[in-house]
Amino acid sequence: MPKVTSKGQVTIPKEIREAIGIGPGSAVEFSIQNGECVLKKVADKDPFAKWTGFLKKRKSTDQIVDELRGEVE
Repeated sequence: MPKVTSKGQVTIPKEIREAIGIGPGSAVEFSIQNGECVLKKVADKDPFAKWTGFLKKRKSTDQIVDELRGEVE
């Protein structure tokens, strides 16, 4: 059974993390419902936000090869 640390932290059991799809860096939300504490994963507001500008950062094959060879300053 998990216990609360002096810093107010609790380890969420692996089965629970996997069931709701949370991992390091996941945002979660706590609420009280019918006298019980409920933990919910917070969905990203814009699931495409992390991809914004991705294609602008693409490099040519030659640039990638040069970087791998250490020829880029």
